[in-house]
Amino acid sequence: MTRIIGLGLALSWMGGGVVGAIVPAMALPPPEDVPEEVLRTEIITEARSPVTGEPLTAAEYAELEEELQRNPELYSTLPSQLRYIITLLQLRRALRRTIFPFIP
Repeated sequence: MTRIIGLGLALSWMGGGVVGAIVPAMALPPPEDVPEEVLRTEIITEARSPVTGEPLTAAEYAELEEELQRNPELYSTLPSQLRYIITLLQLRRALRRTIFPFIP
């Protein structure tokens, strides 16, 4: 009985080795796939505007970033008073959850 179990384990181990030798070859990426190292060195020459979402060239994007740094209120999406109210509401919610967690 032990010889049969030992023979079964040996055959299953050998069979697993054959299957294991085939699986890594199937795990290789397709040849047309670009390696990550190449993608990391690629220079990005197109971008999208953070304000409107329209496509921009690299020069237009750099110009827009400089303009936003000089005058951040120029492209503000929310009025300052509304942003202040939203901040207060978020602070109120955080305080209610930490100090009074059982009150809905």
